[in-house]
Amino acid sequence: MARQPVVYILASPNGRALYIGVTTDMGRRLEEHRRGMSIHTAHYNITRLVYIESHETAPDAIAREKQLKKWRREKKIALIDAANPQWLDLSAQIL
Repeated sequence: MARQPVVYILASPNGRALYIGVTTDMGRRLEEHRRGMSIHTAHYNITRLVYIESHETAPDAIAREKQLKKWRREKKIALIDAANPQWLDLSAQIL
């Protein structure tokens, strides 16, 4: 069974640090971040899933990830605010 490619944004508890990634297994990837398997997310305690968007294909998701990474911080925050105004941890929907 094919897995759905997603682009996601994680945030630190205070929202200062953000991490943008792409995966086809969000549950596994979230656990990797929370176990400290990514140096950047471990260092800044970036474990709260605040944004997720699904894509039809992996190349589409990768292109979107690259696009988001080029955006200024203000634009990334506006994207999160539009989809998740309270910046709730969406991981319960995944795990």
